[in-house]
Amino acid sequence: MSNTVEILSAEELRRTVTRLASQVIEKSGDLSQLVLLGIQTRGAPLAEILANQIELLEQVKVPVGALDITFYRDDLDQVGMRTPAKTEIPVDITGKIVVLVDDVIYKGRTARAALNAVLEYGRPEVIRLVVLVDRGHRELPIHPDFTGKKLPTAKEEQVKVYMQDIDGRDGVELFR
Repeated sequence: MSNTVEILSAEELRRTVTRLASQVIEKSGDLSQLVLLGIQTRGAPLAEILANQIELLEQVKVPVGALDITFYRDDLDQVGMRTPAKTEIPVDITGKIVVLVDDVIYKGRTARAALNAVLEYGRPEVIRLVVLVDRGHRELPIHPDFTGKKLPTAKEEQVKVYMQDIDGRDGVELFR
């Protein structure tokens, strides 16, 4: 029997994103050098929301792109082949502060693939990682710079992030 536990309500998710935006602002310094790249699928709308929050707080419009990492994965045999989404990088990222944005970090393989993908498009000054939920169980030495919520999970559990643009609602749930 599976049950579902709400981890973040829509309001809590909004507050978490506001906090993450503030942390990105504080750590980045020169916001004119900042570029947000959301990892497809749910990292892309999350990056847009972060950029909107940064603009609200600092009156700076930050370029936002989307990164598809399908062909950079080392575990396609396990996760299954999928139709790649579009990669859109709005500016030259060489010398920029690139912040990768993803919904959940688990084993670290998606973040590793994203690092490889980013380096195909330029050589940023620094690459940072923002995740909404860190559920532990890393297989690679990759850790987010900014984390919305640390959520220790069992391997058989699943974390599902809902985004308004994709799912028609905002929130985070844990499936047992």
